[in-house]
Amino acid sequence: MKRGRTFVSLMLPLRGRIMLGKILIVDDDPLTHLLYKNHLERAGYQTLAASSGAEAIATAKRELPQLIIMDVIMAGMDGLTAIRALKKSDATKGIHLIVITGNVDEHEATRKESELAGATGFLTKPFSPAHLLEEVRRVLAA
Repeated sequence: MKRGRTFVSLMLPLRGRIMLGKILIVDDDPLTHLLYKNHLERAGYQTLAASSGAEAIATAKRELPQLIIMDVIMAGMDGLTAIRALKKSDATKGIHLIVITGNVDEHEATRKESELAGATGFLTKPFSPAHLLEEVRRVLAA
């Protein structure tokens, strides 16, 4: 009798490393998304993608990431509206959120509004990959 093999995988390693956590990247710019994805995956995180606030909500409810990195200005539902919706849902209210904005003129107002909406981290473009990883680690450790 030929025996079949059973494979059990709790976490898939990335090039021999254990994945550190699941991060949803929400940005309507594909190049920006790719940049964040590359840096985060090299650091050992698994990434998911969404290009709008509505898609972010659906993906977060389905995948339950540990962290969401959310751009503020997007077509359709903006990032702050999506964050408010995520924080109202029992399924997603515990997910950490980092808000990213390129609007330097409205930096402080956007930061305050992000904190009130429930974000735990904030970055203003442009920022270095090292700064992104530093903020991700800080927020996940909180």
